[in-house]
Amino acid sequence: MSGIIVFINLAGAVALLLWATRMVRTGIERAYGDQLRQKLRLAINYRVTAAVAGFFFAIALQSATAVALIVAGFVASGYVSTAIGIATLLGADLGSAFVVRILRHDLSLLIPVLLLAGTIAFRASEQRNWRQIGRILVGLGLLLLSLRLIGEASVPLKTSEILPIIINYLARDWITAFVLAGLLAWAFHSSVAAVLLLASLADRALIPPVLIIPLVLGINFGAAIIGAVLTRGERTDARIVPLGNVAIRGTGTLIALALQMSFEVPSSLFSSQPGDAVVMVHLAINLAVLVLGLPFCGIVGRILSKWLTPSGQGTEAVPDKRMSALMPEHLADPQQAISNATRELLTVCDRIELMLTWIFDVYEESDKQKIKHIESLDDEVDQTHRDIKFYLAKISQSALDEKSAALCQDLLGATIKLEQAADIISQNMVTRVRKKHERKIAFSREGWHEIKELHQEVMKNARLAFNLFVNPDVDHARQLVAQKELVRTMVRNSEQQHMQRLRDGNDDSYDSSSIHIDTMRDLKEINSLFASIAYPVLAGAGMLRKSRLL
Repeated sequence: MSGIIVFINLAGAVALLLWATRMVRTGIERAYGDQLRQKLRLAINYRVTAAVAGFFFAIALQSATAVALIVAGFVASGYVSTAIGIATLLGADLGSAFVVRILRHDLSLLIPVLLLAGTIAFRASEQRNWRQIGRILVGLGLLLLSLRLIGEASVPLKTSEILPIIINYLARDWITAFVLAGLLAWAFHSSVAAVLLLASLADRALIPPVLIIPLVLGINFGAAIIGAVLTRGERTDARIVPLGNVAIRGTGTLIALALQMSFEVPSSLFSSQPGDAVVMVHLAINLAVLVLGLPFCGIVGRILSKWLTPSGQGTEAVPDKRMSALMPEHLADPQQAISNATRELLTVCDRIELMLTWIFDVYEESDKQKIKHIESLDDEVDQTHRDIKFYLAKISQSALDEKSAALCQDLLGATIKLEQAADIISQNMVTRVRKKHERKIAFSREGWHEIKELHQEVMKNARLAFNLFVNPDVDHARQLVAQKELVRTMVRNSEQQHMQRLRDGNDDSYDSSSIHIDTMRDLKEINSLFASIAYPVLAGAGMLRKSRLL
């Protein structure tokens, strides 16, 4: 009976560790996710800078897997190459290992401080950022508390009769130990949590020094395959990045295991304290993989690209054939059909985000091929818009309850608005781009800065709007609508400053006047379409007035 109690206490402490790690990560993503993604995309231009950016991004999110999913999306959208993406993940692996080193310090005195500060921040204000800061602080407090609980719960295991038998077997069979550690990392979906657990057990002398290196190697191998499995259903170019990480990091851990079995390097070489040795071995492995693997990112990316791409089809040829989510056989089930339409609508969101990114690139530098891609993406959006519209029309209205009927109408309205936004980009803005480059018009330095700032704001709002289809969060919806007034103010101020530059005789402002004003208004109109996606969410929560008239 006492063994069951020990197991329950240990399992509860580990569950708290996993929950706290996730709580911190989601808090950071919700509060600073858009800013972090934007900074990451701007930083990963070269392999070294990409690795450095991945390092710090993983520290911020406390997860290399989260970075893997984000970077895979960047590669699939054409923002970065596969080589740069793989380099970013190698840096993220080292950043994740560095997080473990930080958390290994004795921070027990911070537990009550973090819990108190987090609770105050969460309850003191209704503002979204303050609530997320509270979530992050409480999560960190719970994380440190879970490490203490793991240590206390594992003390009785020293007198266990079964555990020494298992440990003695694993000490003789390092391959089994390696596999079990990999499965542990996969089950946790977090190398941070797995290494912290292993370090806590090593502190209590439950893990012998001879097993430390094989177990840490196994955790690193298991952590590498998490991103590859989570992206197995994505496009080919998105899968290459996490698979490249498996190829480099996984191969590195297997080579290290073979060398360890041949030469038996003592873990005490890294630290005399077993728990610290676990962390230092983890850091050393990821540092070695980064340094030795960085030069091979391009080669690995090319090999995987050839392997995953069907013969006779180049990587720049026709994009992967995407299966539609609009299954006709699901029309008899309105709930499933509406879910299918929502999934299909998310592909429209991906296309528009890519169009909005590329149109800004071609404003700065002429690229006829990229303009053609923008126009072809608009054709895809138009086709998907028609497909969704006809699919929703086929759902039997008699089978819909009031809530489902309203959701169906909201989806149709959102599809129309997104199609209108795509048209503004592919028709209005592309026309202005062509005019700008044909006439060799240059924006004034101040004017270009104003357009860039507005574009970044609209991009941020676009992601906020698209997230509402996945998670109709009321706070997100309120934030999105509030940003509409900010965009309106930015456009008004830019027009006033532009007129002042004309009065001051700025030649660039004179030449670019109509393009500048029209571009700002295009972005404003696109932002208004995105903001309108939030209205059904707010209306459902009773947060909209019937009319704006006094």
